[in-house]
Amino acid sequence: MAAILPPAMLGILGGGQLGSMFTVAAKTMGYRVTVLDPDANAPAARFADVHLCAPYNDPDALKTLGETCSAVTTEFENVNAEAMRALAERTRVSPSGDCVAIAQDRIVEKGWINKAGLPTAPYLAIESVEDIQVDLTPYLPGILKTARLGYDGKGQVRVKTADEARAAYADLGGQACVLEKMLDLKLEVSAIVTRTSPAQVAVFPVAENRHAGGILDVSIVPARIAPALAARAQEMAKQLAEALDYVGVLAVEFFVLADDTLVVNEIAPRPHNSGHYTLDACLTDQFQQQVRAMCDLLPGRTDLLSPAVMVNLLGDSWREDGGEPNWAVLAEAPNVHLHLYGKQQARAGRKMGHYTVLSTDADAALEQAEALKDTL
Repeated sequence: MAAILPPAMLGILGGGQLGSMFTVAAKTMGYRVTVLDPDANAPAARFADVHLCAPYNDPDALKTLGETCSAVTTEFENVNAEAMRALAERTRVSPSGDCVAIAQDRIVEKGWINKAGLPTAPYLAIESVEDIQVDLTPYLPGILKTARLGYDGKGQVRVKTADEARAAYADLGGQACVLEKMLDLKLEVSAIVTRTSPAQVAVFPVAENRHAGGILDVSIVPARIAPALAARAQEMAKQLAEALDYVGVLAVEFFVLADDTLVVNEIAPRPHNSGHYTLDACLTDQFQQQVRAMCDLLPGRTDLLSPAVMVNLLGDSWREDGGEPNWAVLAEAPNVHLHLYGKQQARAGRKMGHYTVLSTDADAALEQAEALKDTL
């Protein structure tokens, strides 16, 4: 397969913050970019050469993408997988529609993870009311998760008893779900792998992740775990990418249990919130890797240049009157990098930006990051 070189046109489905950072990376590398997003104010539209303001499954928009773009990617997994398969008949698509379809459905996703020889939490696939009438003891206490369209804690209900699980399933409208046993966690980590071919694979340093309200709050890099455990997470991420014959950037989230066992939580077929630290702390960032993979270029080196802590900025940080947080405290810190996403309206729980603190070690970066957060 021939490499795609600048100034070729690249396409992306989705113009949110991930699409925006992809567009900046691609433009910096000399490519042109077409963004397909139905939002007239999509953040990525500020930087793109072309903004197709249309639904993701719009036939004319997809036809234009296929005819004008040398390769197409996506910024999120809930895009129409069939649209990606159709695009693949016209142009190069990375990741494949098949891989996106797997990541869209927790039941299918967990099956693939297990098929790759990797562990998940014990889970029950529930596709009908009959499926939840069995003995639920092996999965309790647990979390009932919708099989599709869940992210950032949405579509998830914690349950302690079988009656609670069945009631929650009814409340979710009887849609396909998984009941996943809650595990005793030491912490959560993620590894982001870039794969162009079996011989061309690179993994970023492992991030230690903290969540609040189901949304990523802080990523600490390098993760404060044993080096052998971090290496194991990286190998597991590569193993999964190989099993999927994946081309692109794949994020793999893990649970670390009390005995340092690694269990795969879920995957994302794209750059990931926990990889934003790479923008400031690595030789190559995850969005440059996304460009390189879709263009059949060797993945860039992933060396960590500095320990880092990334903090998400949610709409909760904005004042009720719409006033901005106190950016001065971040702007005046010489080792802090602020990234705002250009979203016009701040809402509680909405990702509006992030900042990254670089320091001599992860603990020092975390201490400073948390102190800064308290002053915003």
